[in-house]
Amino acid sequence: MLEIKFVRQNLDLVQSSILKRHKSADIEGFKNYDSKVRSILLEIEELRHRRNVFSDKIASMKKKGIDPNTLVLEMRNESEKIKILNSELLENEEKLNKIIMEIPNMPNASVPEGKDCSDNLLIRTVGKIPDFDFEPKNHWELGESLKIFDFERASKITGARFPLYFGAGAKLERSIINFMLEIHTTEHGYTEVLPPFIVNSQSLTSTGQLPKFKDDLFKLEGWDYYMVPTAEVPVTNIHQNEILDESDLPILYTAYTPCFRSEAGSYGKDTKGLIRQHQFNKVELVKFVKPETSYDELEKLTQDAESILKRLNLPYRVVSLCAGDLGFSSAQTYDIEVWMPAQGVYREISSCSNFENFQARRGNIRFKRKGAKKTELVHTLNGSGLAVGRTVAAIIENYQQKDGSIIIPDSLRPYMGNMERISI
Repeated sequence: MLEIKFVRQNLDLVQSSILKRHKSADIEGFKNYDSKVRSILLEIEELRHRRNVFSDKIASMKKKGIDPNTLVLEMRNESEKIKILNSELLENEEKLNKIIMEIPNMPNASVPEGKDCSDNLLIRTVGKIPDFDFEPKNHWELGESLKIFDFERASKITGARFPLYFGAGAKLERSIINFMLEIHTTEHGYTEVLPPFIVNSQSLTSTGQLPKFKDDLFKLEGWDYYMVPTAEVPVTNIHQNEILDESDLPILYTAYTPCFRSEAGSYGKDTKGLIRQHQFNKVELVKFVKPETSYDELEKLTQDAESILKRLNLPYRVVSLCAGDLGFSSAQTYDIEVWMPAQGVYREISSCSNFENFQARRGNIRFKRKGAKKTELVHTLNGSGLAVGRTVAAIIENYQQKDGSIIIPDSLRPYMGNMERISI
């Protein structure tokens, strides 16, 4: 979240950043409740001062043998007023905090102007789009014909938009997870973690999913627990309420988790296949860094995610999200989009974001420089390295053969027991 003091002193700047995002926030409400909070605090301070004066006078009167009963009654009256004001203060602070928690992060100055994904800025295109001498099929058609996944049976078990893998399909999914983790840990310097797959509301608040996006979450009835929407949530909260040493930074983590999302508001969009499921697997990359290095670290993070696609020889492009397409907590985001031949479009397979200190303030994640007296907020970053189901879909579509079989990319074969092809 943004600091209340910063918003108070930079209302026009904050309002312009919200407009740049083509979003809205209750700035008038912020001004109203912020003014009330400060006014009440001032009144409480004055009453406490008067109460302290009464207390000193009462003590003096008692020493002199004078009955202080009148002043005692007045002091009690002041205490009662303070009690009432404290209740009003709490009520107004809660309303102010609710507003501040729903103000999005401020886009970095380099973020392009724009309203939606059509205004995103192309950064680079990598790889050669395959040229088929036949009409390429969708991954779900190929997968079902090869009997490596079955969406109909999955819907019987749970409901729509859940995957069920069989045989080589299940092995492919598992192999991709292992492949990604191996590359990120042995070559990119990330420490592998296996976090809980269930998180509490504080963790979701820290990373920005709550309170604004509660409809996108799966909550466990009767508990303050939610299924993880992304490994970003548990991994970022590893250092919640901690003060790190400067020498600890940067901290790089990678984690595999299943992810669970209700996909509220996406009715009828990408409901076929593996692109937009309620449950999917993902390998996440998370960084805790010093503020002055965070944008260099964003470039490295994006390159780390890209390296997986390069090793799989999948064509892709990188775009810089415009302000209107930027996520709530992000200051800058690169989307990596993989080529999907059957649809003839690039589809997102990773979002790599710098949140600056937005998440760290919500989660109280700080560090202390050597010799410094005060602590500072870290900058947090994360990105998919990559979304596993979408990687499976991209491999199936890009490596499909005329006979309906799928060639296994060379780099994955050691993880697949040296299998070269998936066929009937």
